Amino acid sequence: MRRPIRVLIAKVGLDGHDRGAKVIAHALRDAGMEVIYTGLRKSPEAIVKTAIEEDVDAVGLSILSGAHNTLAPRVLELLRDSDAAEIPVLLGGTIPAGDVDGLKAVGVAAIFGPGTPLTTVIESVRACVEKVRAESPSRR
Repeated sequence: MRRPIRVLIAKVGLDGHDRGAKVIAHALRDAGMEVIYTGLRKSPEAIVKTAIEEDVDAVGLSILSGAHNTLAPRVLELLRDSDAAEIPVLLGGTIPAGDVDGLKAVGVAAIFGPGTPLTTVIESVRACVEKVRAESPSRR
């Protein structure tokens, strides 16, 4: 029997606005996922430590500060350094279209801008996790 999808929702950096992160957390819970919310102003190191300790299937980063090109790659780097590179990182926030390709090139699995339907976020999280579970039997 498969365990429910576990998702860490994190506010990384100095960003102090978490309304969107809370909306996403509630939507994922309503969709049957287990959600761990870190709260505001977490470092990439704290996020990766929590992701590993909580044995999550995915990490959702919410960044509205404009520091996405620094913070998201750092989280991905720390996951790789912790032998947890299989954990997909999804990014939400005010991400300029010109930054999307670069973020995906460094490993961000999906990017959601303002106004993305919650169903799209839920389906994307499920798809990313199912892909990892299919490729890595230990993550089931």
